Amino acid sequence: MAQQQTQQAAAVPDDGTGTGAEGSGPAGHKPRSARRKGRPSTGNIVRKIVQIVGELLVTAGLILLLFVAWELWWTNVEADAKQSQAVQGFAKSFAGPVAPVAPANPAAPPDYGKPVVAEAPEHGGMIGIMYIPRFGTDYSRPIIEGTGSDILDTLGLGHYGTTSMPGAPGNFAVAGHRQTHGAVLDNIHLLVPGDKIYVQTKDGYYTYVFRNNQIVLPSRTDVLLPVPTQPGATPTESYLTMTSCNPRFGAQERIIAYSVLESWQPASAGPPQDIAKQVAQTAGKG
Repeated sequence: MAQQQTQQAAAVPDDGTGTGAEGSGPAGHKPRSARRKGRPSTGNIVRKIVQIVGELLVTAGLILLLFVAWELWWTNVEADAKQSQAVQGFAKSFAGPVAPVAPANPAAPPDYGKPVVAEAPEHGGMIGIMYIPRFGTDYSRPIIEGTGSDILDTLGLGHYGTTSMPGAPGNFAVAGHRQTHGAVLDNIHLLVPGDKIYVQTKDGYYTYVFRNNQIVLPSRTDVLLPVPTQPGATPTESYLTMTSCNPRFGAQERIIAYSVLESWQPASAGPPQDIAKQVAQTAGKG
């Protein structure tokens, strides 16, 4: 029995502290190997930092992708819904016929006199609907008074309050987004001289003919003058000026599309033949 106890004592040597535990010295100091295990190495710290930075970059990338998806897709979904609601509401309250009315004398084109010019509504009020066949047979967008973000980000084309109303001598100017918030002027660069642009108000239809476009810096506010880019000139025609950002995914410049009024017809005459089917569909009567 004594011999067995001696062998056990030899298996766990006394370290001088009376505990019989490995790793404690006579003065309470840990052996060098134990001290190395308790302190992380420089390499481990660097790897940990790299791992954290990598995770942060991945998270930032995901957030950026979500933002891009929201900006390019979801804002269009929201804006399209609100614009469609505005267009349909206006179309259903429109008093005129939704089909062209045959003139009394088919041999002579009807003379409707000077275009009726309405008063501009309050900020946020609806002026009418714009149809641009070049942008598609289903293109119809509301025209709203004002060009603040509350208008352009949700309701479509915004009318510059300092410019004329449809049919009046001078410049009827509107603005719209290119790629987001409904992308109402996304295809503005596709317009070809001679293309028709139709504006429907409660008074009737105004037909504009596209002439040309121009790329300018954002500071070029002279495009909104009564005679675009001609300070001091007295207008003798009725212009339609559409402005949007350029290039399509940037805002360093502005693209300007100029059109001139070709004709107008009152609501009682029905819509122009080119958009008659679309007007009827918009009003829910097609």
